[in-house]
Amino acid sequence: MPENIDDRKVFSLLEVNNSIKRTIAERYSSSFWVMAEMNKLNYYSHSGHCYPELVEKNEGKTMALMNGLLWRSDYERINTKFRHVLKEPLKSGIKILFLASVNYDPVYGVSLWIKDIDPSFSLGELEKEKQESIVRLHAEGIFDRNKTLPIAQLPQRIAIISVETSKGYSDFLKVIDSNPFGYKFFHMLFPALLQGERSIPSIIRQLDLIKKVLHHFDLVAIIRGGGGDVGLSSYNNYDLAAAIATFPIPVITGIGHSTNETVSEIVSYKNAITPTELGDWLLQLFHNFSVPVQNAEKTIISESQQILFREERNLSQLLRLFKSVTSNTTKPLRLDLEK
Repeated sequence: MPENIDDRKVFSLLEVNNSIKRTIAERYSSSFWVMAEMNKLNYYSHSGHCYPELVEKNEGKTMALMNGLLWRSDYERINTKFRHVLKEPLKSGIKILFLASVNYDPVYGVSLWIKDIDPSFSLGELEKEKQESIVRLHAEGIFDRNKTLPIAQLPQRIAIISVETSKGYSDFLKVIDSNPFGYKFFHMLFPALLQGERSIPSIIRQLDLIKKVLHHFDLVAIIRGGGGDVGLSSYNNYDLAAAIATFPIPVITGIGHSTNETVSEIVSYKNAITPTELGDWLLQLFHNFSVPVQNAEKTIISESQQILFREERNLSQLLRLFKSVTSNTTKPLRLDLEK
């Protein structure tokens, strides 16, 4: 209850907060759907709760900002749906359509209690980002640039962007280093994150590093494997795709998934579904060179043997003729000497 101090009605801070809480509860008594960008998920592993930062922007300018509240049980249920529908976990930086109610706490203020999120809406937004990246790359005339680069006849020197512990990286090396044909490769690992939003600057940073030692390599291989289809939306990012499209030597990709190609894969010189398939493609390039060489070697040996056989036969015939002629020539002389 308010106090009277010097003929003034004075409320405590808690009373004001409780009054606001009651007003909000009466005004927003039911849940409703909201569309916003989840700028940060703010997941806390020790509790399993999330405190998302929700934002609405217009031409890059922040028009509205609000905190969200996502309890552990709701997060786990929603995250499972996202992994099933999007092949991606719930994460920062995506646009979401969510069911929420207004929550007010005297200490933490107003927030939106998120009860559900529609993954189909976010899937549409991710596809929209992919198409926007493709349109922009075409408009800037760089979409096919990497694909049209000349490639070394025997691309032996490979800069690999991957993770040392990645199964895909291990599979790729096994194919090229243990090939039964004896083809030799030189490769160097440039470690990077390969999944999630942080993979974008990480891969671009390694591409920039490779540029500084470009004369040592014939091509770049981006190898990811063992993660299934999860965490691939970062490969639709324009900045990453543009860095690959404009790279001065061929970039080949073995991202390791079976769904629709990402923009980064589409603009690369060569894309394979798996790192193993990418390694086989490299071996085929060597086959394409070595098989004709081996066939030419066999032809040269065969033709040389035939030539030698013919010449030996001719020489033998000449020797016989020479013996016959010399014999006929010297026979009268021998007879004269014997008289």
